[in-house]
Amino acid sequence: MSMNAKTTSQPPMRRFSLGLQHVLAMYAGAVIVPLIVGSALKLSPEQLAYLVSIDLLTCGLATLLQVWSNRFFGIGLPVVLGCTFTAVGPMIAIGSQHGISTVYGAILAAGLFVVLFAGLFGKLIRFFPPVVTGSVVTIIGLTLIPVALNDMGGGVGNPNFGAPINLLLSFGVLALIIAMNRFFTGFWRAISILLGLIVGTLVAALLGKVSFAPFYEASWFHMVHPFYFGMPTFEITSILTMILVAAVSLVESTGVFLALGKICDRDIRSEDLTRGYRAEGLAIILGGLFNAFPYTTYSQNVGLIQMSGVRTRDVIMAAGGILIVLGLIPKVAALTTLIPTPVLGGATVAMFGMVVSSGIRMLGSQVDLNNHENLLIIACSVGMGLGVTVVPTLFNQLPQAVQILTSNGIVAGSFTAIVLNLVFNLRRKRSVADASQPQGAAN
Repeated sequence: MSMNAKTTSQPPMRRFSLGLQHVLAMYAGAVIVPLIVGSALKLSPEQLAYLVSIDLLTCGLATLLQVWSNRFFGIGLPVVLGCTFTAVGPMIAIGSQHGISTVYGAILAAGLFVVLFAGLFGKLIRFFPPVVTGSVVTIIGLTLIPVALNDMGGGVGNPNFGAPINLLLSFGVLALIIAMNRFFTGFWRAISILLGLIVGTLVAALLGKVSFAPFYEASWFHMVHPFYFGMPTFEITSILTMILVAAVSLVESTGVFLALGKICDRDIRSEDLTRGYRAEGLAIILGGLFNAFPYTTYSQNVGLIQMSGVRTRDVIMAAGGILIVLGLIPKVAALTTLIPTPVLGGATVAMFGMVVSSGIRMLGSQVDLNNHENLLIIACSVGMGLGVTVVPTLFNQLPQAVQILTSNGIVAGSFTAIVLNLVFNLRRKRSVADASQPQGAAN
């Protein structure tokens, strides 16, 4: 059944539960970016609290922009948007050198650039045949799995990393999710991730591993303040850097769009990509206006859609609404921070693994694996994506502008797949053209 035929089939409580599951799947990724950037730019606790809250609210608005498809913007797929990790380094560099107002001037300019040139970016679909799409989806899953494993141990930098209690919690959650998928069907299987997180958190609380301080300290209501950090300022180098960040994010989003198109039994055309890019550009503009972040499609939620089998847009609309509420009511948002890192890791290892499975299935069913060139494209792109993830310092001595393309495993692997496909396809097309030309035609 196509996704469009199922867009409003979920009852309200089921819709809310599934939407909350999507929020919990992407929440850690959504809040870690403002925490890193805010700390690096030495924001006050009050400013940092604003940054986290407004980021959640803007994630919700950005998600709704993408899901509410119309003739101008929105791809209409069950996608969740969040702040892009690609922007972390450039935002810190720009803010440290020129001030935080220049960061938001660059974000606004980049968003406007994407909106204006979305049609040009929409033609990128011809560079994403199944061999590229399958490779990109596989890379997405492989580069996310180390994040899940680090969380299972308690998080990077945790002095008790790998402690037996952390492993007990994480593998207990994973075992519960597996058991629910083995013995249940339908709704209970669909919310297995959510129930795993809830049960894991309750067990952790009984073991004294949950701190309720963030909930007690959070306020009940939070006002939105456009240009909270002052009016934006514009500096050409910063703008060009952020445009490059936005372009890189679109490459990653393209892979997610095409992967979801396969999952939802929908052919993604150039016009669909154009509307998706335009919605992403509008989301980036919102990030600049509200002093939040550039936004992109989150690959974390693809695994959840694949695992739950629920592909309806109304669930993602519910997730967007929940994110907006969380952004307006910090005390409610603080509840999600109570989930211990090992509990989150136990759930995400299953979700991210499903992304890898989806990529392998696409490669096996749609790509001629007896073709040596296809194998080389897969080998080099997956190798580069996984390699950069494992050895992230490899390109540290290159210029910052180049590192935007090389510091992220998903981007590096995707770029490799696209370039190699162009190299082999151009050669193949030229050979076919030469073979079809009549003898003596050149004369």
